[in-house]
Amino acid sequence: MAGIFSAERTVLAWLRTEAALSRAQAEAGIIGEADAEAIAAACVPRNIDLGRLWEEAANVGYPILPLVRMIAAALPDGPDGRVHYGATTQDIMDTGLALQMGEALDRLATLLGAFGEAIARLVDGHAGTVVAARTHAQQAVPTTFGAKMAVLLAEAARQRERVAAASRQVRVVSLFGAGGTSAAMGERAREVREGVAGRLGLRTTDVPWHVARDGVAEFGVTCASLAATAARFAREVVDLSRTEVSEVREAGGHHRGASSTMPQKANPIGCEAVIGMSGTAGALSSGLFRAMEAGHERAAGEWQVEWYVVPLLAELAAGALATVADVAAGLRVYPAAMRANLGAEGGLIMAEAYMMRLAPVLGREKAHDLVYQAAHEARERGRPLADALRDVAGPDDLASLGTLPLPPESYIGDAGAICAAALDAWRKSDE
Repeated sequence: MAGIFSAERTVLAWLRTEAALSRAQAEAGIIGEADAEAIAAACVPRNIDLGRLWEEAANVGYPILPLVRMIAAALPDGPDGRVHYGATTQDIMDTGLALQMGEALDRLATLLGAFGEAIARLVDGHAGTVVAARTHAQQAVPTTFGAKMAVLLAEAARQRERVAAASRQVRVVSLFGAGGTSAAMGERAREVREGVAGRLGLRTTDVPWHVARDGVAEFGVTCASLAATAARFAREVVDLSRTEVSEVREAGGHHRGASSTMPQKANPIGCEAVIGMSGTAGALSSGLFRAMEAGHERAAGEWQVEWYVVPLLAELAAGALATVADVAAGLRVYPAAMRANLGAEGGLIMAEAYMMRLAPVLGREKAHDLVYQAAHEARERGRPLADALRDVAGPDDLASLGTLPLPPESYIGDAGAICAAALDAWRKSDE
């Protein structure tokens, strides 16, 4: 991402736009064919002095005027007066940005695919690995580790759709001139726009977007959302790798996650980095909503927000996805620890299971109160829930339960079907 949004690639995108403009104008009969080819041949990085470009840009406020002058300086009389014909600075910069954002989203799609594939392997491999589901950070009911990951995989599939939608949205040409009316280009303006768009692999539009920055904001929000999905997985790994839980762990390595003072430490440093990236991306993305406030036909400072925020958001999203893909691919899963933790409170995790087995006979509310009382007794006295339940309920009440205690795997519901559905959705999202 740093390469895509580098100074060199940014200038190259502007040069590609100027070259496409000249050729499209020649095709429309606005400038001569020979002039267009000469301009296109001059739109190369060797004709641009980057140091001088940024120095002059700081004086002008924008880089396209000095860029055009450098292109023209490399041309003979005639074509030198046809560079940037009828365009405005933001036309060139926004079209270049559209190229960069499109390339960035292609990269994000690749990284998201790698992350999703790693999660899919966890879903498939642990569809039947029973683990405690946790609500409010406390054990709730049994589920499977595959089903936990399936929720994340389905989210990744939806993110794939968002990336594709954002990619279509941002790949749009900008070429409407000073006030957005294309007056300088004349009656062939639409034809020229279509010609530029076609040469650059962009779609065309008949409405200017100089101050309509919702597409750029969509790009930024997509980046922040991808980072947040990555962080949700990272947070899960951090929580489940706590010493008292120890159900998963990041892949190890010499001094990976080591402490300078505590030799035993193996911190989840990949996940920690991702959580930091996501927090930063979420905060940065809000700046793009300020950029959307631009008024009239040209921004007065709001546009500049994008220059800083857009590249950073792309870098943060890419960094987060690349890191969690590595973590997920190398994740160590400990089914034995998961099984041991299911019994951490003497079977209290099966309370709802008992209630639902009793409900057809006693009614839900009576069954709830009965199991609630048993759970209270079990917790207060440190006893297994099944034993406490036998004490507070009569033999007739317990007849529907069968053999006690109930095993956790008897109450995982549709966990297997959830895994299958998530895997199917992920595969279809790539069609």
